[in-house]
Amino acid sequence: MAALINAEDTRRDPRRWWALGAMVASMLVLGFDMTILNVALPTMASDLGATTGQLQWMVDAYVVVFAALMLPAGLLGDRFGRRLMLIAGLGVFLAGSVVGALAGGVNEVIAARAIMGVGGALVMPLALSVLPSLFGPEERAKAVGIISAASALGLPLGPIIGGWLLNHFWWGSVFLINVPMAGIGAVACLFLLPETRDPASPKVDALSTVLTATGLGALIYAIIEAPDRGWGDPVVVAVFAAAAALLAGLVLRERREARPMLDMALLGRRGFLFNTIAATLVMFILSGLMFALPPYLQAVLGHDALGTGVRLLPMMGGLMIAAKGAQPVVARFGPRAVVAAGLVVLAFAALLGSRTTVDSGYGFTALWLSIAGIGFGFSVVPAMDGALAALPADRAGSGSGLMMTLRQVGGAVGIALLGSLLASAFRHRLDVTGLPGEVAHTAGKSVVAAHLVAEKSGSAHLAASANGAYVHAMGLVLLVCGVASLVAALLAAVFLPGAGTAAVRDEPERCRSVIAPEPDAGQ
Repeated sequence: MAALINAEDTRRDPRRWWALGAMVASMLVLGFDMTILNVALPTMASDLGATTGQLQWMVDAYVVVFAALMLPAGLLGDRFGRRLMLIAGLGVFLAGSVVGALAGGVNEVIAARAIMGVGGALVMPLALSVLPSLFGPEERAKAVGIISAASALGLPLGPIIGGWLLNHFWWGSVFLINVPMAGIGAVACLFLLPETRDPASPKVDALSTVLTATGLGALIYAIIEAPDRGWGDPVVVAVFAAAAALLAGLVLRERREARPMLDMALLGRRGFLFNTIAATLVMFILSGLMFALPPYLQAVLGHDALGTGVRLLPMMGGLMIAAKGAQPVVARFGPRAVVAAGLVVLAFAALLGSRTTVDSGYGFTALWLSIAGIGFGFSVVPAMDGALAALPADRAGSGSGLMMTLRQVGGAVGIALLGSLLASAFRHRLDVTGLPGEVAHTAGKSVVAAHLVAEKSGSAHLAASANGAYVHAMGLVLLVCGVASLVAALLAAVFLPGAGTAAVRDEPERCRSVIAPEPDAGQ
């Protein structure tokens, strides 16, 4: 009973909103890092002599490590303390940022990005897993909405901040900007967050951790490489087979454990399973949309990196509206109806965007992007809150780690599959008649490359063809996103638990198992 009273006291503590601010800072810096590096790649290619493949790995090293380690990171938080591991994650992220800022070569940058991926893997699930100990059911949806908005806000702010930094400082400044934010977040977490842990959680199984990290890492690597190498490439096929074998080995090992590290019983919770699936499908759709849109804004409409970041903000406006309005709407209509309706709105936005033409202009883009932000917020915020509500408190870290891992895998699959569709449709539609073979091949790599070739050759026809081809390809991607969103809406309407059932069913268990805040946790 003492644990329950202390947990309820924590949920009434006014400092919980300051604690949420600390987590917002943590999530915001992760959001920055998903996009801020992209605007610096051309400068880094020039200064460091990096090849295209090396530039790709500067980006991908973070994504692979990030996705592969999130699940073990959640368990570490359950076992050793969520506040402790969250602060440790921010410290690792800060250290990686310093290494990146001071790097003098390509390999050092790639290593720094991998280190930052380790830190990010600790921060992402644990920032979510502490929410149940801070907020009751009536406030948790609002807190999840604020966290989601902070994470997503970093995506468009990354190019804005990166573009400004590159105009005033050297390329390492895009890493250095993380240092004060990560430092402030760590200090705030130290003084504002209560410490929660589950001493009875499973021991950290080294072999299971290795199987999880290598299996997911191999899967993400194959997904990233497949669009360039080809889905039938022997290396891609071999890595997919290795990933399947490693993950199958993980499942077999965990099924034999009395106290497994990867609790398959979590997937037996209907509320957790289907809310996680809904959030993963939203991430798939959003990743494809965010992948296709920046080249359209830069190459077709002619905006620079800073201008592109600014023009992505209407989506954030829609997301802010949805994050603010999600809680009362869910209370009125129930999470199942709101998630399904949000996905329908997202589908409408994508299908509207698929009607974009070369002459549409930015105003039309801002319209459907705002609608997409509203649909995204009303679908992902209740879905993530529903998944967290279905978790017992003693599995909050590992459960949120599993949810965020699946979301990242969904995003990687979205970029790989929809990026492959985008590239092939662009190459098929691009008119390279009269160009030498090697030049035609270069022009077909991307709309940016096609514009560079057109500029060097003085071919206005090639530039116009590149614009038309890219808009056509982007329309196909958005069409697929719209259809996928409609399918996800149908699945949500059919399979998500009814209004309040998951939360009501699981809340007593969650209250019984909440670990009391420790005396030194800033009390």
